[in-house]
Amino acid sequence: MTETEVRIVTTFDPPTGFYIERVIGLCWGIAVRARSLPALARIAGELFRGGEVRGLTELANDTRTQAMARLVRNATELGANAVVGMRFTSSPLLQNASEVVAYGTAVVIRPKA
Repeated sequence: MTETEVRIVTTFDPPTGFYIERVIGLCWGIAVRARSLPALARIAGELFRGGEVRGLTELANDTRTQAMARLVRNATELGANAVVGMRFTSSPLLQNASEVVAYGTAVVIRPKA
């Protein structure tokens, strides 16, 4: 592992066998997505039928994936090789748009001797 590429992102402390050599600080990735009119029409049909709303599930998953990728990029730019304590938060911005933030602590970890 080099200090210039993040390979480990955890929602807890470093994985077993590693220790935090240096804490760099807060890092984050933000993604804002809006539903298109055709997608809204498809979602409306899914709501009418009931059950899982696949269009919204895909949108949520894609948005979280993009936020996570941006978190990793931000941590890498800060010189981290891992992110610990990673969390997601989300909020609506407009009627048809939402924001997802992935955040955590950028750190440099090393294997225990």
